[in-house]
Amino acid sequence: MTRPSGFLKRDLPGFRVRVVSSYLSDAMRYFVGGDAHHARQRFPRVVLRDIDTFNGFLDGYADGDGFRHKSWQGRTIVSANTPFLSDLAVIIGARFTPKGRGLASHLVVSDRWASRGTFAPEYHRIDPPESSWIQVHEVRPRPALGTKPFTFYSYRLSPHPTFLVNGHLAREPW
Repeated sequence: MTRPSGFLKRDLPGFRVRVVSSYLSDAMRYFVGGDAHHARQRFPRVVLRDIDTFNGFLDGYADGDGFRHKSWQGRTIVSANTPFLSDLAVIIGARFTPKGRGLASHLVVSDRWASRGTFAPEYHRIDPPESSWIQVHEVRPRPALGTKPFTFYSYRLSPHPTFLVNGHLAREPW
């Protein structure tokens, strides 16, 4: 499949994988501070691993739920999740006053926030404790039946019938 890139202004090749796994969703909620309801999601402390990771998080978050100012060096993040914005304000050393009555609040983030010295990196393990590397002995493509063109791979797992591939739970086919 292809997907559009707003930055490059062209389509890029990509892959779509559908995985249904309660184990994976629980792991994602652990890493991103999640709750299914957007207004109850906590700040994902895993992005505090280092300043580059945090800056990437700020860029991505402001791109989705905020805007960059044209007249000065900074951006504004907009959210109704006031606990999230309160935590973020402490990290960047900003003052934050939430709006009342369930309205969306605004947090102004100066591009010079790092000079305040309020960022404190935190260690967060990003590999699941049960992860390990294994050796692949053989991969054989099999012809796919049906009208849609795709590649189908079969595999056997020994001694365990399940494993994670880049965070996705995979099972031995039946």
